[in-house]
Amino acid sequence: MRVIAGSARSIPLKTPEGEGTRPTTDRIKETLFNILSPDIFEAKVLDLFAGSGQLAIEALSRGADKAVLIDSGKKPMECIKANIKKTKFEDRCTVIQKELPFALGQVVSEKPFSLIFIDAPYEEKSLVSDCLKEILRLDLLPAYGIIVVENALDDTFDIPEGLEIYRIKTYKTNQHVFLKKSEK
Repeated sequence: MRVIAGSARSIPLKTPEGEGTRPTTDRIKETLFNILSPDIFEAKVLDLFAGSGQLAIEALSRGADKAVLIDSGKKPMECIKANIKKTKFEDRCTVIQKELPFALGQVVSEKPFSLIFIDAPYEEKSLVSDCLKEILRLDLLPAYGIIVVENALDDTFDIPEGLEIYRIKTYKTNQHVFLKKSEK
């Protein structure tokens, strides 16, 4: 796994050992960031269930201003910190080790986040919906913001009132669901 483009291009990234994380493959990451390219420059990124931190790091490499990465695991946190150091993004990142969605209360002072990644463990289906509700309750997403949820092809999650799907990109075993605030 590596940074694909931008200022940190080709820098290899560590991934946490074990089955608790599913690093996004380079091919899927490249597709995702090609879709997001118009929205990355100067973005403030929130990466939930960050794992290795690769999505936030890729966004920073491509011109995002700042990123907040949240994960509750010790091994993922070690990887995130090592990867941020390796890419020299320490001054542009805040790292929080805490359970989600509870950790979202700690980032209110950083809002708004124009790009939010959610890659919750597939087996814990309610976590995505719980995070989405908390993002809306805390008003972390501006009207122009985007939420990208990665989930398994056969999984669904509840989308709270106030958000709507505007795009879905499907791969072999998973998909990215793109959400924005409803235009009400």
